[in-house]
Amino acid sequence: MTSQYTKPSLSCIEQLALLKQRGLIIDDDKKALHLLEHIGYYRLSGYWYNLLSTPKTDHRFKSSSTFSAAFRMYCFDRELRQLVLGEIEKIEVAVKSQIGHVFSAEFGAQWYANPALFNNKKNRHADTIKSIRVDYNRSKEDFVLAFKGRYTEESLPCWIMMEIASLGNVSCLYDDLKGGKWKRAVSHCFGLDDSTFSSWLHSVAHLRNICAHHSRFWNREFRVYPQKPRNPSNAWLNNVSVNNRSYFALSMILYLLQTINPKNMLKHKFINLLDKYPNIDVRSMGFPLSWKNESLWQVLE
Repeated sequence: MTSQYTKPSLSCIEQLALLKQRGLIIDDDKKALHLLEHIGYYRLSGYWYNLLSTPKTDHRFKSSSTFSAAFRMYCFDRELRQLVLGEIEKIEVAVKSQIGHVFSAEFGAQWYANPALFNNKKNRHADTIKSIRVDYNRSKEDFVLAFKGRYTEESLPCWIMMEIASLGNVSCLYDDLKGGKWKRAVSHCFGLDDSTFSSWLHSVAHLRNICAHHSRFWNREFRVYPQKPRNPSNAWLNNVSVNNRSYFALSMILYLLQTINPKNMLKHKFINLLDKYPNIDVRSMGFPLSWKNESLWQVLE
């Protein structure tokens, strides 16, 4: 049964008073009020949720819970999202480049629009092409405007298409491709079988959207669940457990980065971030106690 939402809107001063009434220690009223005004009660509530006593529906805070502790979790999550988004950019560029190179060399510059190469289950390929064309038509990029001035939309080559297509659309294109050596050639560049690569690409696109829309990342359970690879060509992932928490999301990103640039600094940046925020419990992120001993996460001095 659903019902009408009837809770009244509270001013930031009233919100602050409510938090105090529920047992949250406010270290600095002026700063807390400023944060409620500029970040918002609802967004911050995702970070003090862990500070609530059981049952959490009573909205009573554990003793010694502070507003500043919740804000530090918010700051950690914000910096983690920024880190992840920057690393996903490198993965996105590499994936688009590899798909473009492999398929244009074999099937021509407009391969992505050739329905014979795709399964088109549930009209997926047609819908993806339609979405890419929407992005093309509304793009104001100089290189797109220059192309429009000289050529027809139907002749758009994949190297321009890849620049305007979202990672989600590229993920859909790859997943809908018919199986074969060319599809496998792309996934093998990243040390994965094509089924796992499809799953991971879909997951990475989902993670990118979470980070780009400033959603909570650090301790959430992700609804897009990547599969564990069958016999990965690189042994780094063999002892990593799959889960739907940020632990495996970060492990997946790190694995892909290792195949693109073995000298990447993600694990160093992540460990430095944990050092900066010692109040963060990585178990809330799904990390096992022995994660630093896993070959993927070991930092060699």
